Amino acid sequence: MKVKLAKWGNSLGVRVPKAAAEAAGLKAGAEVDVVVEGRDLRIRPLIPFKYYRLEDLIAEMGRLGSENEPETVDWGPDVGAEIIDDAYSRGEIALDHLLKKKNDTGDR
Repeated sequence: MKVKLAKWGNSLGVRVPKAAAEAAGLKAGAEVDVVVEGRDLRIRPLIPFKYYRLEDLIAEMGRLGSENEPETVDWGPDVGAEIIDDAYSRGEIALDHLLKKKNDTGDR
């Protein structure tokens, strides 16, 4: 399908024929993805992607009940680079202590 480019400010605009827009499921105001592959230019519908926050996913697990909670797997003792030797890992300080210290120093 042939179309003509038009000047649009400092850019070029492409007018998409009605039949092509309908076939691709596009409407006025829709966002599209423009991909340049070598000398080829492809315009395709933008696939909507929903963003999730870890906090929301964990909260949803709690609301759905314990059947969604994965079982704990015992992988055995830490070996090699997995070993972390610090005061927290040795049980000498608690997480609350680390968080308080972080807030006191202003680190974020």
